[in-house]
Amino acid sequence: MTEPTTDFRVPVRQLLKLTIPAALVGILCGLLLIGLSALAKVVEDWLWDDLSGLFGLDRDSPVWIVVILTLTGLLVGLVIQFAPGHAGPDPASAGLVEPPLPPRVLPGLALAMVLMLAGGVSLGPENPIMAINAALVVWIGARVAGRVGVPQWMALSTAGTLGAMFGTPLAAALMFSEMDPGDRRIPLWDRLFAPLVSSSTGALTMLLLSDLDMAMDVPEYPGLHVTDLAIAVAVSLGAAALGLLASYVFTPLHRLVHRVRQPVLLLTLGGLVLGLLGAVGGSITLFKGLEQMKQLPGMVGETTALGFLAFALIKLVALLVASSVGFRGGRIFPATFVGVSLGFAVSVAFPSVPPALAVGAATVGIIVAATRSGWLSIFLVVAIIPQATLIPPLLFATLAAWLLVTNRPELRAAPLDEPTPAEAGSGAPLTPPDTTEEQGSVDRA
Repeated sequence: MTEPTTDFRVPVRQLLKLTIPAALVGILCGLLLIGLSALAKVVEDWLWDDLSGLFGLDRDSPVWIVVILTLTGLLVGLVIQFAPGHAGPDPASAGLVEPPLPPRVLPGLALAMVLMLAGGVSLGPENPIMAINAALVVWIGARVAGRVGVPQWMALSTAGTLGAMFGTPLAAALMFSEMDPGDRRIPLWDRLFAPLVSSSTGALTMLLLSDLDMAMDVPEYPGLHVTDLAIAVAVSLGAAALGLLASYVFTPLHRLVHRVRQPVLLLTLGGLVLGLLGAVGGSITLFKGLEQMKQLPGMVGETTALGFLAFALIKLVALLVASSVGFRGGRIFPATFVGVSLGFAVSVAFPSVPPALAVGAATVGIIVAATRSGWLSIFLVVAIIPQATLIPPLLFATLAAWLLVTNRPELRAAPLDEPTPAEAGSGAPLTPPDTTEEQGSVDRA
């Protein structure tokens, strides 16, 4: 490994030149997320409130849940079948950051995303909005500033979208520092300069134009006790183990359902299964889970530990089904709901365990298992439970979960044309493709 040299000068002028493009990219990413989310909300209100009333049904009616999820599967299947580029590649085997798509694919992907969000499918907007923003930024950037390469535009788009999704540039800062992208001769903060400008403007756009708030109303953590470290580790390991179980099931389930070669039929059947799961779990287990998890603290007095556990398991199964059949969506937000619900199950079963500690530890455990990102796990918990005193036990919980899941598959299906470890006879875990080059930072020229 080559040691960093001391005679390399940071390209400060290049950083300054990228400031305005980076800011504009962040604004664009925020506006696209806000616009598509607002459109999805309009469709959601019409489907679940206005249309249900015409038939004399409530939006929480099991019959209506089954009808709408099945209809959503049919419509998304039609989009995937007939839209140019089939609304993008299969998201089950895709990471959060992938090479940019051709522009002709984006209308179909955007429509599939809006229908998925409006229809109550247990997936979030992460993967589709990252792909849409990246493709547009790269396409526009190549025409207005051709000297800036694709990796740099990808970095700006990724950072801007992360800032917009979570309402803070810290999400991008933490994840990019984990990736450690770009030329190692340049100090990390210089490499992160332009992406953080994009992330900041993306976050500001979201905060100024929307009501994004991820925080839950959880009782204040009373303070650290030595036993809390053991509790946090135990809860985190349990949640991570559940996430690993889902990871091992994901690829076989994905391959099983894709024996149905016709997208319309596959998505319709998938929507029907999601509707039945939603009818059993109730409306709390539908949609991406961000707003639904905020309802969980108010249900503590009326829901048993087994009830919260059931919410978590139904949501996890719905996540696997939705991803496996091909709905265009991400897995981070629904996995977060699973972790929060698991945490409340623990705190209700063991009243001596502070809810904030149980929810935080369970959430970092399953997010580490799902994403292999320690920073993202901790950041999400701090965003939903903004209590600084939780950070020490959560760090121990994250490290414990990391040891359990390392060298094992993340919550991501192997591509259909790629042999599983068992089929290859190696027994080695699947590893995601290296996307470091697509996540590079500033141009060092």
